[in-house]
Amino acid sequence: MRYLCNARRSVLLALTLLSACAASEPSARADAGRVPSGVIGNFLTGRFALAEGDNATAANDLLKALSQRPGDPDLIFEAFVACLNAGRPEVIKLARLLPDNQMAQLVLADADIKAGRWSAAEQRLRDMPRHGAAQLLQPMLIAWTQQGDGRTDAALETLRPYIQPGPFRPVLAMQAALIADLGNRPADAAQLYRIAQADQPNPNLRMVQFLGSFMARAGHPAEAQRMFAGLPSVAPDLAIALPALAANAAARPVANAGEGAAEAYFTLAYVLRSQNINDQALSMLRMALDLRPGFTAARMLASEVLAGGKRLDDALRMLGDIPASDPVYPIIRLRRAALTDRMGRSGEALQELDSMARDYPDSPLPDEGRGDILRVKSQYKEAIAAYDRAIARLGTPAPSDWVVFYQRGVAEERAHDWPKAKADLEQALKLSPDQPFVLNYLGYSYADMGQNLDEARSMIERAAFRRPDDGAITDSLGWVLLRQGHADQAVKVLERAVELEAEDPTINGHLGDAYDAAGRKVEALFQWRRALTLKPDPEDKAKLDAKLAKAHGGSVPPAGH
Repeated sequence: MRYLCNARRSVLLALTLLSACAASEPSARADAGRVPSGVIGNFLTGRFALAEGDNATAANDLLKALSQRPGDPDLIFEAFVACLNAGRPEVIKLARLLPDNQMAQLVLADADIKAGRWSAAEQRLRDMPRHGAAQLLQPMLIAWTQQGDGRTDAALETLRPYIQPGPFRPVLAMQAALIADLGNRPADAAQLYRIAQADQPNPNLRMVQFLGSFMARAGHPAEAQRMFAGLPSVAPDLAIALPALAANAAARPVANAGEGAAEAYFTLAYVLRSQNINDQALSMLRMALDLRPGFTAARMLASEVLAGGKRLDDALRMLGDIPASDPVYPIIRLRRAALTDRMGRSGEALQELDSMARDYPDSPLPDEGRGDILRVKSQYKEAIAAYDRAIARLGTPAPSDWVVFYQRGVAEERAHDWPKAKADLEQALKLSPDQPFVLNYLGYSYADMGQNLDEARSMIERAAFRRPDDGAITDSLGWVLLRQGHADQAVKVLERAVELEAEDPTINGHLGDAYDAAGRKVEALFQWRRALTLKPDPEDKAKLDAKLAKAHGGSVPPAGH
């Protein structure tokens, strides 16, 4: 194929409140269709709002419930979470009622940090329950409180035992380097930056900002520029911001200990996000933004997490306060356009991308983004024209430019211009020979046309080796096996593909074809009917209808037969 919240705890808490309040809350026995009033109603509506990401409503309703039932430990906790997420000032008072809660103690420590009470913050952090993610966060925060108190040597000693070989060594070494750098220990900073860099050979934007700033301030501006110039090979969308990033290379990314503490939260959020622990990552990012509201990197990552959770309005708002003076502002504009499109406002997104194409005439990214929107909307001719403009601005294509040739090839294939599509897909493969998406698309296209089947199978097997749990690629492998006449093998592979992508109509239809080829007619009919319920595109629907009609003597049977 070409390509929550803890519900069990919430139910138990609701039952506890219902049983505790039933005698004193007659309104709990609400008529059907009505929201219960009183503490139960406020709790239920607040908890629902919290689950939906409506933190402002959740905080209002849960605080109302708590005012009606003060001292209830479960309500205190729920109201604390809602107020924390909503940025409400009541969070401090609620945190003081949760002495054994990690997050509550972090909130209180952050209040001390913002007030410059460094010793108080350090002591609170030392007394904090230490388990889970706090094992990584606690030493970083303690070190920053020591740095804020003017004790750079103590801060470095706090982190030194943790800078040992292991997955978190570059994270902790970088925090120590920032502390040494801020404390005017250039020799220590240089050594620690080298450790962090050696353990992370493909640095992200934040690491390059740290390293580039240090090199520029240490009298090595050419080395700083070289580091920034390498960023697009890791993240191609950063190319549009390179001039501004390079011009601001010498600026300190962390100017004081409070910003350093925010950096510690951001660092942990980045680690959690990489492990798909998104709720905790978002909590850490909120803590970072509480300490440093203008923290662009935290806003970008929070927007990414929110968008991944389909909270598109919140994701867009998270980017709204980033000023045009920020070096990464052109990237913010690209991300806003993408979010606006996902929200169904494609016309607005296209207008913004047109404006960006005028503002950044040397960058292919605005036209590439325009092509992506138009391609998804099946406006293939217009998409190809946008990709043409993007490719014309590339100059000599770099390996990271494979994606624009791939996307143009997809649009050309969908527009039934296979010779041009084939040329672009092959160009994408020259730029990135092991790119699984290109291998899969080209191999599947050959298989679908019944051409070059051995080559197609080899390509798809290479793609599957790199992405063994990708349902679309697994489907392609089953499809080429079926085209080669290996029906039984195809069935096994396509059954696996359906396990990976159960709701995909194309994959379910292919499994029906494999069952049919293997002589398993009843299963084939079931699978084709299932594919029809999954909203296939019109062309695939017509093919499925034709198969069912042929199997039933020329007419499609009614559903359920």
